[in-house]
Amino acid sequence: MQNLRDFQKNISQSKTELIALMQERSVLTDGPYTLRSGELSNWYLDGRRTTMDGHGATLVARCVLGVLEPGVQAVGGMTMGADPIAVGTAVVAHQAGLVMRAFSVRKEAKAHGMGGRIVGPLHRGEPVAVLEDTTTTGSAFLESIIVMQDAGYPVVQAIAIADRSNGVVAKRMDEHGIPYVALITPEDLLLG
Repeated sequence: MQNLRDFQKNISQSKTELIALMQERSVLTDGPYTLRSGELSNWYLDGRRTTMDGHGATLVARCVLGVLEPGVQAVGGMTMGADPIAVGTAVVAHQAGLVMRAFSVRKEAKAHGMGGRIVGPLHRGEPVAVLEDTTTTGSAFLESIIVMQDAGYPVVQAIAIADRSNGVVAKRMDEHGIPYVALITPEDLLLG
């Protein structure tokens, strides 16, 4: 059985491998691309090309577990970007003998089935961390945070795999009192 400290010790190696894999698979430089924020960019980071691959998902999960606040019981965020990260993190945690659940925040509530915007085996009131594959403005983070807090889940951390915001997201999270970690920046990917 491992604990989070074991992942913290090995994060440097996992992060180095993740950066190399993302440079190979996820970085697209033949733009222009329209970002979720509406901004145009000459480069695009398609995180799903890494997070939806077995090796990539494992590296991402190890990095998330390496920076995760102690006491977090579940990880997730806005569907679709956070989904493979959350599930991968829960699986890698389970393989290490740790308990971790994944959740997803729908873009809108479903009118059928169990309805609602939150999907996953959560226990009301347990501390959660919100995730995002790539962030530019933090809008998906903030939407996930509001949905989770309104449903009674304390959000104790926000983690981005890649942050291209030049400090904007960190400032927004700080304004909301949410500890924030960005694993990778454009400079790490030789894009800065």
